[in-house]
Amino acid sequence: MTVFYKPLTNVALLLLMMASLLLTGCSSQWTFPPMAVPLQPTLQQEVHLARIDQLLARKDLSNEARAQLHYERGLMHDNLGMRDLARLDFNQSLSLKPDQPDVFNILGVYFTQNGHYDAAYEAFDSTLELDDNHSYAERNRGIALYYGGRYRLAYQDLLNHYQEDRDDPYRLIWLYLVERDWQGESQAQQALLTRKANAETTGWGWQLIDMYLGVISERELLEQLAAQGKDNQQLAERLCEAYFYLAKRYQYQGDNDRAVALYKLAMSGNVYQFVEHRYALLELNRLAYRQP
Repeated sequence: MTVFYKPLTNVALLLLMMASLLLTGCSSQWTFPPMAVPLQPTLQQEVHLARIDQLLARKDLSNEARAQLHYERGLMHDNLGMRDLARLDFNQSLSLKPDQPDVFNILGVYFTQNGHYDAAYEAFDSTLELDDNHSYAERNRGIALYYGGRYRLAYQDLLNHYQEDRDDPYRLIWLYLVERDWQGESQAQQALLTRKANAETTGWGWQLIDMYLGVISERELLEQLAAQGKDNQQLAERLCEAYFYLAKRYQYQGDNDRAVALYKLAMSGNVYQFVEHRYALLELNRLAYRQP
């Protein structure tokens, strides 16, 4: 999406300069971590919201058309971080048209974010009953099961999701996270290494896997991210991912203070629609209550 601010010039050089300030001494000591300008609502998004409001004020809409508009406005609110307004729209959409797998799916994500895991499982089950090919509902249910501590069931969902696209690094990462917490670091690392060896490893996400495998350091990961960044939008998205998965690593190692800082950094770019942003707040809440 278009970012509503004056674009930076010579972005790649700027990011490299930021990365050079990142660490001093050992690779885990930060001087100044790279950050993006937080993403802001665009003019197009605001106009789209206003247009939907106008359409919903009409009296001649069918229930199906009104349900679709509430769903679209809910997605807009969700992308802008207005989660309570989004949830109201999604619930209104379902009340008008109950057979919407996509609405159940996003509500399941919301339940997971709030730690209401049983409600999340039911929402994702409803999605899959309405559309048994809804791949992301299976992925999202697997993540909900992971956070609910039901690792065997989470593993099965995320394994099925991985098998649909073995070249998607994020599918490998979530499967690895479940295996690491369920079966231990050594077995999870070996499985991740094997899956990587059998995949087409192109794209940014594979650098996150190399970080987990110890092929590259934290410093190298962020330096590569900065060198490859083409604009602030991409920088914000990649930093959201990088900080989240770095936080998961530190949390597993028992360094909760650094994990908390990284989860906050993952949220700092306002990339609301990313899974990593969604669950960074859940992770912070779990750490605050000292949940496992």
